[in-house]
Amino acid sequence: MTTDLQFSTALTPAQDRAAKWNAAIANAYFPLQLHFRDPLAFQGQLSCMRLGHVGLSRLTSAPVNYERRANHIRDAREEEYLVTIPQSSAVEFRQLGRDVRCEPGGFIIERGDEPYRFMYADPNDLFVLKVRKKVLAERVRQPDRFCARVVDATSGTASLFTTMVRHAQAQGGDASLSAGETIGRHLLELLGLALEEENDVEASSVSSVRAAHLNRVDQFIRANLKNPDLSPELIAAGCGISKRYLHDLFKDVNGTVSQQIRDQRLIAARDRLSSAAEISMAEVAYRFGFSDQAQFSRLFKSRFGVPPSDFRAQVLAGRRPETFDDSPR
Repeated sequence: MTTDLQFSTALTPAQDRAAKWNAAIANAYFPLQLHFRDPLAFQGQLSCMRLGHVGLSRLTSAPVNYERRANHIRDAREEEYLVTIPQSSAVEFRQLGRDVRCEPGGFIIERGDEPYRFMYADPNDLFVLKVRKKVLAERVRQPDRFCARVVDATSGTASLFTTMVRHAQAQGGDASLSAGETIGRHLLELLGLALEEENDVEASSVSSVRAAHLNRVDQFIRANLKNPDLSPELIAAGCGISKRYLHDLFKDVNGTVSQQIRDQRLIAARDRLSSAAEISMAEVAYRFGFSDQAQFSRLFKSRFGVPPSDFRAQVLAGRRPETFDDSPR
């Protein structure tokens, strides 16, 4: 795998640096309004790569203020998040009426479909993940509740996540397409786990107790996707709650237990098809609890917009399936 974008102002005439950096940022993320302390003296480097459903970049630059304005959002085609991990100095961020300051050792999540201001007053070195909301929502419920909040990454799963980001950025450029897909999935899984470990979820519409139960249910489902007997009864017993309470939990998130089981099986099957060319379609269907290949193909197309055979063909052809749709149906 090669990097998608590399840019440096080193050989750019001084009078063109601000405009070139603005264009590079828009290409890597989305359109923003930039304000430079000293446009003629500005220096910056940017490198981006694609790891499956994750865009991973690293940028080092002199101080800049970035603004996402209403006119930038008007033509946005889909909701996306940026996960920013500062390495050298603090960043200041404002969105949704919240002002936060994130020091190295933490990270923040920015919604691309809402206006925001982001700046650093000292030269900085940043790792940034770009991920569609639909994709992150597969790993963590209501991801919006974590936006504009500082996540402590000095310990636990959050620390493991940021460490893997650094290693992936340093070595991912040499990875094959299949390896890149796998690295991207692992980054998403770690990010999801890190966010679910956060205790400060005041913006959640679910109480902390119910949120804890719901998180345990999600983990139980993911751990038992290959069990053909996975059912609401088994989940309730495994999580130590009643079946009635289990169904009540999913009313909080406008879904059902059966939908969650089916969706997680389809997501796991999709990821398996992305990383294992030797496994047959029938084996994938059987392994993840579908009654037969025809049922699996029908549900896969309904969930993702393409039959599993077409999805695999695009993966084997060495390209990311652009027709692939993560939205629930």
